[in-house]
Amino acid sequence: MWHQSFGLLKKSYICDTTGSFFLGKDLYIPLSTVPLCSAVVDVAIQDYVADVASELIYQNKSQISKEVLFAFPLAPHMAIYSFQACSEDAKVQAVLQDEAQQLHEATGGWENLKYLQHQSEHRGKVLACFLGTLSPGRELVVTLRYVQELSREPDGAARFMLPPTLHPHNMHYAWNCLTSKLPYSLLLTASLQSPRGVAKVQANFSLTSLIYTAQDRSTAQVSMAGSPPSHDDVELLVYFGEPTAASAVLEKGDPGAPPGSLLGDPMVLVMLAPSIPEAVPGQRQSGEFIFLLDTTFLECAQDSLLFLLKSLPLGCYFNIYCYGETTAGIYPRSAEYTQDNLTEAMRRIPSTGSSLGDTDLLGTLRSIYNTPQPHGHMRQLFIFMTGLPPDNEAIAAEVCRHRNSHRCFTFCFSTDSASLAVAMARETGGEADYVCSDNSMAVVVLKSLKRALQPAAEGVSLSWTLPHGLEVEVLGGTPQFIFQGQHSLLYAQIHGQAQDMTVAKGAMTLQYSLDGQDVTHTIEFPLCPQGDGRLAGHRLAARRLLKRLLREVASGSGDEPRHRAVEISLTSGIICPFTSYVGVRTSQRVTWHRGPLALLPPRQSLIPCQILELRGSGRVSSCYPKSIWEPPGWLTAVSASWLALRRLTHGIAALPQRGACSKECKPPPPSISSLKYVDPWAFAACSPHFGTWLTKAIAECQELVALQNVDGSWALSSGLASVLEVDEAEIKGKMPAEVMEPSIWATVLAVTWLHRNNKSYQDLCELLEAKAVTWLCTRAVSQLHKCLEAANTLLGSSVNPSVFRL
Repeated sequence: MWHQSFGLLKKSYICDTTGSFFLGKDLYIPLSTVPLCSAVVDVAIQDYVADVASELIYQNKSQISKEVLFAFPLAPHMAIYSFQACSEDAKVQAVLQDEAQQLHEATGGWENLKYLQHQSEHRGKVLACFLGTLSPGRELVVTLRYVQELSREPDGAARFMLPPTLHPHNMHYAWNCLTSKLPYSLLLTASLQSPRGVAKVQANFSLTSLIYTAQDRSTAQVSMAGSPPSHDDVELLVYFGEPTAASAVLEKGDPGAPPGSLLGDPMVLVMLAPSIPEAVPGQRQSGEFIFLLDTTFLECAQDSLLFLLKSLPLGCYFNIYCYGETTAGIYPRSAEYTQDNLTEAMRRIPSTGSSLGDTDLLGTLRSIYNTPQPHGHMRQLFIFMTGLPPDNEAIAAEVCRHRNSHRCFTFCFSTDSASLAVAMARETGGEADYVCSDNSMAVVVLKSLKRALQPAAEGVSLSWTLPHGLEVEVLGGTPQFIFQGQHSLLYAQIHGQAQDMTVAKGAMTLQYSLDGQDVTHTIEFPLCPQGDGRLAGHRLAARRLLKRLLREVASGSGDEPRHRAVEISLTSGIICPFTSYVGVRTSQRVTWHRGPLALLPPRQSLIPCQILELRGSGRVSSCYPKSIWEPPGWLTAVSASWLALRRLTHGIAALPQRGACSKECKPPPPSISSLKYVDPWAFAACSPHFGTWLTKAIAECQELVALQNVDGSWALSSGLASVLEVDEAEIKGKMPAEVMEPSIWATVLAVTWLHRNNKSYQDLCELLEAKAVTWLCTRAVSQLHKCLEAANTLLGSSVNPSVFRL
């Protein structure tokens, strides 16, 4: 959001991380914006997708003309399909073009967008469009339409939130220094639809009464009553009828599109959300866990890898790849998690790593995907990257091609690999993390492992019952498993013509396995298409299909996938890598020729307008809480940049004159209630003493961790005595007489020591301890009270019996 001659931007202006600009070396000017006067937002929510139409009015209230830029940050699962801006002088329309690069080269000022893309301190996608000069007192009306997949809350609610551009409440320009009131008006109306019925709506602002527009309560309307929240984002939770494991909504196609086309045929919006109970820590568990380690990272990863491997559950399979010029795993295929196999793997890691050269992550991934999974074990990859591989686009395409058969948990140690890490994790439903120091690595990877150990619905499949003449195509396929706390939104298009027009309903059957038990859910849905014609599901389906076509192009499948992608992009309005936005500026003023009756047509010109991937030139911090605007699975470092980016991209902005607001009159920080998840480790990591403390904690307990067996037990040995700093003979002499197996006494001592020394060990060793306690409870429940009493006496501790589930 910038102002003043953009031809001088490359020479004069540098943006810093606070959202301010420096002019040359000496003059500091705070960032401000062209004020938003009013926003009118109309949102249509259909189950878990939303179509948003917005009209924003800005006014230049200064005494000088300003050259302005509109910037709109794109959240994941969001797609813009219409943008235009109108003033008294001109109208700017964003138009999708094929092979638009030639037009860009003819567009004046395009180099400024390139400069913004590479010199910005922030990461993320934005729609950026230069809108020209806005004279003093003049208004600019921006019309923006987009579609978005909505997140599903654990209680089944669909969560919708306005992006910061439509409600820029935390920008300092937006505050009245005396009244703390927002200087713009916001009108929000929402139309809601679900075949399960609309049950209720909750918001963090005042709402009008819910008005039902259908007798079965399948459609309803609600609006904002009064002012929007002054310090929070505008957030809406929509609750539907009885939550089920699956839902299906049929959206009618575009009557103007030809039958058989993506927009012409009806689309079924499918939500899969099986109810999956929480897992009991420490129990046997299936799964295939594969660890891919960049060889340049291997030396500093030994400690974290030790904690990670020791924390795996009995019953799973594992393998380790140290990827380089050659592709080879510790084992040819994943091995069962046993004591012998783990000991052998730990022994072979150093020699394997030292024998490899430059990274070849793509070849390693292909080798893994070509290796069969152990039957009944879900595949999850843990990928550690120190830099950006040269073939990153092919890597992302390869991961996407197998997105339904596995999850990726990615860890990057440099900002240049952040985008790839996020892409792999997001496409597969995993998580991405930026590790800012070696000290925090163990905490980060163990947090991800805890999520990877969540139970899942396995063998997920869909079947359809439709009248003869109709068939279903699930765009993007069906995931093979859905983990606890997750959901899957699918798009299934119905093709053909029904032979029996009297059949009014179709049926979808969801089948999966949970804890070895087969589960079946059947959902009926009307074959009479629903919806208001805004085609949110179709456009999001187009976005999904374009990703699939991009993978086909990357794999060298010929020209047909590219031609198909361009066709879908141009007809749906959803951008793809083979199309690009071009801003068409049309003059609104009447221009007379030198004759009294000669009227020239409005002049057209091309202006910079593009979706940019901001590179983020500065180092980003991982010490930032997650916002409700940020979906699960985002890279921690990118999350911080995203929130910082929000402060920059609230609409139209410019560099104003000084003195807009005093230092004493600053807006308050965002409310804690607006945070969806606060990671205590993230805040602890911000402490200057965090690195020293964590290094000491890992060093003190890693020797004990190394001695633990894969079943969770410890052997009574001189090594254990050394860790506990107690004479081995004394340990044996204090063993209760009731104990017949020394390993039981040794394991109680180890768990007690972890709780006695430092509570921080419990975070590093939580999974290890769960295995140990489970092992004890299956072997020696009657002996645990006596063992704990003796252990507390020997170690001078007071550990509570509840630790041992007593």
